Amino acid sequence: MSQPPRPRRPSVLVGMLRVARGRPDGLLFFGNTRQAFLTSLAPMGGLLLAGLIEGLASGEGFAALTELLPLLCALLAPPVLSYELARFWQREAAWLRFATAINWCQLMLPFIGMAILLVLGVAKAVGLSEHAANALFAICLGGYALWLHWFVARNGLAISGRRAALLVAGVNLGTALMVFGPRLLVAGRE
Repeated sequence: MSQPPRPRRPSVLVGMLRVARGRPDGLLFFGNTRQAFLTSLAPMGGLLLAGLIEGLASGEGFAALTELLPLLCALLAPPVLSYELARFWQREAAWLRFATAINWCQLMLPFIGMAILLVLGVAKAVGLSEHAANALFAICLGGYALWLHWFVARNGLAISGRRAALLVAGVNLGTALMVFGPRLLVAGRE
């Protein structure tokens, strides 16, 4: 089987669309440099900054800052945790492309969510209950998000499916502990 031609220059949108459909060659459309990785953080970082500015402008200065920290942790913990696993498995040379790709490809999730909502809207029109539709939405979008992370890890780091599943579980659990752990500790003291 012949390899697809390597793109002349990375095209994030083409890569996102190909990876979202399960095409491993879509990973070739992402850069493998520090600059490409930092650029992939920009969309979510921009949203965080906009939220902070909005909070500060509305007079909620301290509250806006305290809400920013868990979101910043949610943005930065996955690359740190995944790098450590890639380094442990001696795959750190492939990590920059993986991290760049996963950051960009996660931006596909709102569009996938809209497609799921469209299908569920039709299903609700023919009798599906609101409760069932909400449960199906969470299962479908959550399942797709986990598959996407697994797929990019498996192909981007060139690791086994088992290791990719371990990476997805470890990164998501570790991030959840970092984001929600402090809140749970504070709530436990009250």
